[in-house]
Amino acid sequence: MTTRTARPFYRSALRVLAAGALAVAAALRFAPAAEAPVAIPPPAVDLPAGDARSETAVFAGGCFWGVQGVFQHVKGVRRAVSGYAGGSRGDAHYDRVGHGDTGHAEAVQVVFDPREVSYGQLLQVYFSVAHDPTQLNRQGPDVGSQYRSTVFATSPAQEDVATRYLGQLSRSGAYARPIVTTIETGKAFYPAEDYHQDYLTLHPREPYIVYNDLPKIEHLKTMFPALYRDAPVLVRASLR
Repeated sequence: MTTRTARPFYRSALRVLAAGALAVAAALRFAPAAEAPVAIPPPAVDLPAGDARSETAVFAGGCFWGVQGVFQHVKGVRRAVSGYAGGSRGDAHYDRVGHGDTGHAEAVQVVFDPREVSYGQLLQVYFSVAHDPTQLNRQGPDVGSQYRSTVFATSPAQEDVATRYLGQLSRSGAYARPIVTTIETGKAFYPAEDYHQDYLTLHPREPYIVYNDLPKIEHLKTMFPALYRDAPVLVRASLR
């Protein structure tokens, strides 16, 4: 079981052991499956597009590398930034958040065009392929409250849609275990360090990415073909 403080050493060890990361990935094919996607209905209640060309949503669902990578491949998303939400500005640093006592969760801020993709559709992707909402304070090998499943609603309207959707999904019977996702409001988002941005795209052969995160991109492509785009929208590109 890999904790936050152990994960940097976990990654470094795998790099040394895997002179060819693809060989490690091939071996991992025989390991227990990573989080499986779940086919779920869209929200019965969604936000109208309106006249706005840009809206912001914030989601937490385990390591932000994979969550960011998923939303970077969603049509209508203009920017997806890895960061921290739930705690204070002073604690919004990788080393501090990793202790699990800051109130922060690794999160992703998604800036999207509501004329192309709705908030409800983003929620559907989040609950279906971006993470497993039935895991309490963990995702896959990562354990701690900083990996909790949380929707950080940025408006009362988002809070209402997310709350209704949670109820809808809980009643649907789509999940084998209870959904543990929480909804938090009034929490600021703080971008993570530069080396965390676009991590999935920049390190596609890293074993952690190969096993835990690349399958999510394939699930998005398979389950939401109308929302999928092949070329991700990258943070570095948006800063040029």
